Amino acid sequence: MKTEAQLFAGVAGFFFVTGLGYGWFAQDPAGTAALTVSFLMSGLIALFFTRKYRLGGKRPEDRRRGEVAERVGALDFFPPRSAYPPVTALGAAVAALGVVYGLWLFVIGMGVLGAGVVGLVFEYVHRGE
Repeated sequence: MKTEAQLFAGVAGFFFVTGLGYGWFAQDPAGTAALTVSFLMSGLIALFFTRKYRLGGKRPEDRRRGEVAERVGALDFFPPRSAYPPVTALGAAVAALGVVYGLWLFVIGMGVLGAGVVGLVFEYVHRGE
């Protein structure tokens, strides 16, 4: 994570310097605001990676002698088939059509979309031994 933190810190520094120069010479509030937001977003990502590195330490890929086998963990459960992805897609499509044709169709689409998302989330909940 240290490399990623340094990378995004460099990106944040670039946006900071560019934003200062642009704000000084261009006198354009929209472009200055866009560069400021870009600086803040990349700075936030750099802070996140720095914190992850400090809490978790070095990963195997951060070390020169790190092996792929050190990173392998337990594989998760992958369901063979589910009816909820098509339901979710149908709900999204109906909600998108509802934006065009009316609030009533949008509400129906959001209901179907919500049912699909809840089904996806709780379909294979681990209930213990």
